[in-house]
Amino acid sequence: MTNIYKLSAIFLAVLIIDQTIKFLFVNGFGAESKCISLVLTFNRGVAFSMFEWLGEYLKWIQIFLLSGVAIYIFKYTDKRYFAPAMIVLGAGISNIIDRFIYGGVVDYVYWHCFFDFAIFNLADVLIDIAVIWILILSFQESKIIK
Repeated sequence: MTNIYKLSAIFLAVLIIDQTIKFLFVNGFGAESKCISLVLTFNRGVAFSMFEWLGEYLKWIQIFLLSGVAIYIFKYTDKRYFAPAMIVLGAGISNIIDRFIYGGVVDYVYWHCFFDFAIFNLADVLIDIAVIWILILSFQESKIIK
């Protein structure tokens, strides 16, 4: 399998898995426990509902920003960054799809043990993991250069 197929597989896997899980929650799945509740909510902003006031413009701004990130990574960085970039793109596009279909991002994981945390979804977690991966690659690269 060539590199483009592997990268496409990563992108599609993230997108399909995230959208499938969200579909389950939109169609009634949910669960409660002592520390974590799985409850459907629609985030019309970004993290912690920031920028909700942007309304319909937010999805277009996110498309613009995600496109810029994709162009930068694929044009100006080393190939080592491509896999985590595909995770960011797959998860980011999945969240943007939610905005077009539901008017907000489908969130469902609510942590409430010892403290309340923002409700989030798998795409959010995958974006965080991919960004950490990119940062690690960047720090490794800066050590090599010195």
